[in-house]
Amino acid sequence: MSSNPGTLHDSISEPLRAIDLFCGVGGSSWGARMAGVKVVAAIDLWPLAQDTYLDNFDGVTFYRGRAEDLNPERVKEDVGSIDLILASPECTSHTCAKGNGKRSEASNMTAFQVNRFAKVFQPRWIVVENVIQMRRWERYQEWLKDLRGLGYQCREQMVNAADFGVPQSRKRLFILAERGRVPPEIIPSSRRKIRTAKAIINSNGAYGYSKLKSKKRAKPTLQRARRAIAELGKTLPFLLVYYGSDGAGGWQKISVPLRTVTTLDRFAYVRPSKNGYKMRMLQVPELKKAMGLPAKFKMKHGVRRDKIKLLGNAVCPPVMKAVIQTLTQGPAQDLRTPDARSQKRTERHASV
Repeated sequence: MSSNPGTLHDSISEPLRAIDLFCGVGGSSWGARMAGVKVVAAIDLWPLAQDTYLDNFDGVTFYRGRAEDLNPERVKEDVGSIDLILASPECTSHTCAKGNGKRSEASNMTAFQVNRFAKVFQPRWIVVENVIQMRRWERYQEWLKDLRGLGYQCREQMVNAADFGVPQSRKRLFILAERGRVPPEIIPSSRRKIRTAKAIINSNGAYGYSKLKSKKRAKPTLQRARRAIAELGKTLPFLLVYYGSDGAGGWQKISVPLRTVTTLDRFAYVRPSKNGYKMRMLQVPELKKAMGLPAKFKMKHGVRRDKIKLLGNAVCPPVMKAVIQTLTQGPAQDLRTPDARSQKRTERHASV
């Protein structure tokens, strides 16, 4: 077996091929590429997602629009057969961040697009990522049953990005589907070091600060800061955390992984100084690092709010890399589908 099971096995000279549904900024695609997989097509509705994605992925056929409006057979004609479907269906009506807001069943139903594409492409593997609250969806079991009806065995597993070297505590549901066997469990390496929020904070003076105490500062913000100072003392920096109600007091230490990055600007870094406490919001490069994306990942489009939304909707690449490498473990043989093997032979013959 190859030492990198997510790429190829000894007898193969071609990478596994994948399509990324609801790809967003491309976190799953980046993780797949880290695992040696060739992403040949991606689908997303948001123009900014398309622009950012194409800045970072050459040679990928991008379909901007709703997956519901695409003909999977036409897509297959365009890009050929694939081995792996990656998908992050809409989660806004599943997540607890929605609060008591109105839920959209049309949004939830995007999960069935995975099944629709799987029926046509018939890949060996499928990886679906979503918030853990997806399991409460009233049609969740129906969706899983439909996927099994297409010939897949499934594993449902909650994964925390912090267990895979990402400096963020981000728990997500992964549904792993495979033909021929129950997918293996995703197990973090016992040698993996937990990375903390401190690892993402830029302390070299690149960003400006404002005084924590000011007439314009909201009262709840100051209350969060007082709770942090009361526990930590007056010498340690900390993070204020907005838009959360987990009983943590609205703040966190920087000596633990960052709380979940969402689509909102929710983290402020506070540090003591000779002139009192100063604060600033975490910046896009820091949040990008918190997602496990490398510095070279380009995010040139949209305003700050747009970029944070793109990041908050993304999948952490190191997690997807680990998922794919575990999923594609097996004996030293060609793990691609017969159609995909035929596709690669056709491409080789055409190039002669």
